[in-house]
Amino acid sequence: MHPLDWIIIGGYLVWVVYDGLKRARGTDKVEGYFLAGRSLPWWAVGLSVMATQMSAITLVGTTGQGYAGGLGLVQMYFGLPLAMIILSVTLVPFLYRARVFTAYEYLERRFDRKTRALTSLIFLVSRGLAVGVIISAPAVVLSVVLGWNLTLTALAIGVPTTCYTMLGGVQAVAWADVKQMVIIVGGLLAVVAALVLGLPGGVGLGDAMHLAGAAGRLTAIDFTPDLNQTYTFWSGLFGGLFLMLGYFGCDQSQVQRHLTADSVDAARRSLLMSAYWKIPLQALILLTGVLVFVFHLFQAPPMLFNPVRDAAARTGGGAAEYAGLEREFEEAFAARRTAAGEMVAARRGGSAGGIAEARAAFAASQQRVGAVRGRAAGLVEEATGEEYSDVNYVFPTFIITHLPVGLVGLLIAAIFAAAMSSAAAELAALSTTSVIDFYRRYLNRGAADRHYLRASKVATALWGVVATVFAVFAANLGSLIEVVNQVGSYFYGSLLGVFVLALGFRRATANGAFLGLFAGMGSVALVESVADVSFLWNNVVGTAAVVLVGLAVSWLQPAD
Repeated sequence: MHPLDWIIIGGYLVWVVYDGLKRARGTDKVEGYFLAGRSLPWWAVGLSVMATQMSAITLVGTTGQGYAGGLGLVQMYFGLPLAMIILSVTLVPFLYRARVFTAYEYLERRFDRKTRALTSLIFLVSRGLAVGVIISAPAVVLSVVLGWNLTLTALAIGVPTTCYTMLGGVQAVAWADVKQMVIIVGGLLAVVAALVLGLPGGVGLGDAMHLAGAAGRLTAIDFTPDLNQTYTFWSGLFGGLFLMLGYFGCDQSQVQRHLTADSVDAARRSLLMSAYWKIPLQALILLTGVLVFVFHLFQAPPMLFNPVRDAAARTGGGAAEYAGLEREFEEAFAARRTAAGEMVAARRGGSAGGIAEARAAFAASQQRVGAVRGRAAGLVEEATGEEYSDVNYVFPTFIITHLPVGLVGLLIAAIFAAAMSSAAAELAALSTTSVIDFYRRYLNRGAADRHYLRASKVATALWGVVATVFAVFAANLGSLIEVVNQVGSYFYGSLLGVFVLALGFRRATANGAFLGLFAGMGSVALVESVADVSFLWNNVVGTAAVVLVGLAVSWLQPAD
């Protein structure tokens, strides 16, 4: 990279550390460190919530999804606005008025301590793994940029983020999120502008969208009633609704944000900000991936985007066959570029017959390119013995090879910003849950605030180590955006179910909630093992199982 790009990245990292040190002042009390003294305005909380969710996974994984499959993933968020409205009038104001530090602290008041301990443990396990995926996303980027291995790049992200979180507490994390959102959105808009300006002469934005539509990249809504299909209108509306209710209402990394607000109304408004803006932002990120696809209709992409796996195939036993595939790929790309140009010309000419003929030729050329890439991926799998997916490498490769000097540094800084904001939020929540729900509850109940602050910093460091180690393995698990949601879907439905019991059914008992949790997780595991159902439906299955089993146990064994 150019020295200017390194200056931009270095300046950003120095600024983040400085801001963390500055915000560390005034966090010598437990409430100040964990909840920012419940003093943040609604817009800051709202931006912090969005920054926490708009991680580097979103920038790297979702753009790759847009390139490979189009806009379909946006359907996963169709249940989000309704979820935010439900939470803004139910769970969030209730937890705020309860003056708790964690969502699970309330469950002991409503049920018993074993229910609180189990839900806290579920959170620690699920988000402890998920934060590893969050760190892994920028590790993928740096492995491409610097040629480092994933272990080194994971350490380069995980260590500074852990230290920054230890120093500043939630207040530093939240205000850094506000600034980082500006960098993330600004960088994203700059990439979109560069992509549009980078189209060849005579190809406008309308032509680009026409080509994307012909390649199936603009299909945003699929009404197919197929439970096996991951992204449909129905899975997003119902499965996504339960996922978002579980994530924003029962996940401590999100609940902790709401509890930092200066009032109940501020907490509500922060939720509604996501309800209004999340889907448009997600669509914009996916559209960026679609535009990268259109850009590569005219500018030759690599046959495979993962340079490490590409190098392995070049030197493996199938090297000669791989070289032959590269020549075939060049021919297929040239034919596709010609077909794309003819399709633009036919569209300008306005002849229906000409458009249909050009569209068919373009579809055939696109299929040929995909077939060559598929065979190349097969050779990589033979050479490495591992399943191949390069969706996470599409956007980083575009950044490094096609963006101008300065913009490269801005985009890498944006990915750093996204990763650090999300990872810091998760580490802060993991530390809070570890200290409040376990250490203070069971090991040391009467210590001073200073002692618990030290304990929380130790907990942050330990979780940072766990997350960084897991990050080394996460990059090889497929699309990062799907990995993190699949991990969460094993648990979110069950967590949501126990909160539904707590708030919605006065006759629900502690044993009902406790056994219902096991039933919910067992039901999800059973469905996963015997049925080929989209992971989004796991949240519905888990919630329903917890509520049904919990009510049945409560009826058979009522509380004294």
